Amino acid sequence: MTNTSSASTRRTTLQGLVLTGLFTALLLVMGFTPLGLIDLPIIKATILHVPVIIGSVLLGPKKGAFLGGVFGAISLWKNTMAPSLLSFAFSPFVPLPGQGSGSPWALAISFVPRILVGVIPYFVVKLFELIPSSANAKIVLRGISYGLAGVVGAAVNTGLVMSLIGLVLGSSFAAAQGISADAVAAGIMGIVFANGIPEAIAAGVLTPALCLPLGAALSHITGRKVSGK
Repeated sequence: MTNTSSASTRRTTLQGLVLTGLFTALLLVMGFTPLGLIDLPIIKATILHVPVIIGSVLLGPKKGAFLGGVFGAISLWKNTMAPSLLSFAFSPFVPLPGQGSGSPWALAISFVPRILVGVIPYFVVKLFELIPSSANAKIVLRGISYGLAGVVGAAVNTGLVMSLIGLVLGSSFAAAQGISADAVAAGIMGIVFANGIPEAIAAGVLTPALCLPLGAALSHITGRKVSGK
């Protein structure tokens, strides 16, 4: 029994490592092609949060946080090498408007929200698993939880990124936009609605569409329910 349990644990660990590697490769492919980061005049729109959310749901918060860190590193690199109007908020190597140097806060903005994108969706799904339900209802609840996890993950990304920009780089945001300090909140909200809503819808649709079949396939392969560690 001990040997069987040990073999099962090794298979699960190997499975997690392989899937983490695959999701990392997917993030890199998306990040360095037009698929993942779309250059807009003000800020780069993205769907890179989707693989991070899926990784969080299927692999757990630790591996999800790692994938979020990869997302942050890609954002840092892209905003450094191909700056847009707000790239100073994501890379300390891009000077603030009217200044000769960047801000170290850019590292926090690039990494902290993206790491949390890999953590929070896992717990959204786990909360739904606490709801008592029949076998058929569990399938429906799982799909709903995956959709909500996608929406919440996208909201964490957009909401926390733009909130941090407003809090710690508000004056630079105003200078870059050519607006007054009083108009920063409105400018931030404009970007949240313009970028955040489509990104949340995409995540809310894609997360259950991909997690349900992937989770079922992985459970069939391993003979056990897929759940993050």
